[in-house]
Amino acid sequence: MILVFLAQGFEEIEALTCIDILRRGGLEVKSVSIHQEKMVEGAHGIKVQADLLFDEIPLDAEALILPGGMPGTLNLKAHQGLCTLLLSFADRKDKTLAAICAAPSIFGELGLLKNKKATCYPGFEEQLTEAHVSRRSVVKDGNLITANGPGHAMDFALKLLDHLAGSEKAEEIRKGLNI
Repeated sequence: MILVFLAQGFEEIEALTCIDILRRGGLEVKSVSIHQEKMVEGAHGIKVQADLLFDEIPLDAEALILPGGMPGTLNLKAHQGLCTLLLSFADRKDKTLAAICAAPSIFGELGLLKNKKATCYPGFEEQLTEAHVSRRSVVKDGNLITANGPGHAMDFALKLLDHLAGSEKAEEIRKGLNI
């Protein structure tokens, strides 16, 4: 199962594009509210009903995805349970961590980017502590995938699909979307 975490002020296009593309690819994806209620409002006023509350997440997740947005990124960063979960995934080759926009800064602050290639929204590079910062729109380094903003949400989602379900499935979905 893939988990996409939603916090008040998340970037809607980043979260929903990932959920949509991964589900089109046949993967089981659940959105997770880090708050006490499932209804979460994005940075642009779009309200989304999450599938799960943080306390309901399964222990067998294979990927954790963090959309950016403000103050969504700050709210994700402040959630101790999520930070603990991210740290538990960090050294596992069979698990995937992904973040887009400002959210890769969370990985940087947790020390998860040491000697890893990563990208982020312009202006957040200094928060990618010990990373090899890239200007590319989407960067994959092992089981870590980062992207630099909402304009590349589709590329990010397709890179995740490629990583999690294989290049044939990603190409099938890409063609179906006429990209």
